[in-house]
Amino acid sequence: MSVMDKLKQMLKGHESQADKGVDKAGDAADRKTQGKYSGQVDTGQDRLKEQYGRDPGQEPPRT
Repeated sequence: MSVMDKLKQMLKGHESQADKGVDKAGDAADRKTQGKYSGQVDTGQDRLKEQYGRDPGQEPPRT
C-alpha cells in the first residue's frame, strides 16, 4: 500500500477538515511569497484535493 493510499484512507470522512488545511497552507504560502506564485499555489491546492478524491470545483461537505 502506497503512502497516498494510506492518506486517502485516513482522510475518508474528514474531507472538509483536509480542505481547510490545504486552503490554510496555500494562504500561508501566498502570504510568504506576497502572492507572486498564487497561480501555482492554487494549482497545487487543486491537485492535492484531487489526490484525496474530491473534485476541486466541488464544494466541501458542510459539517
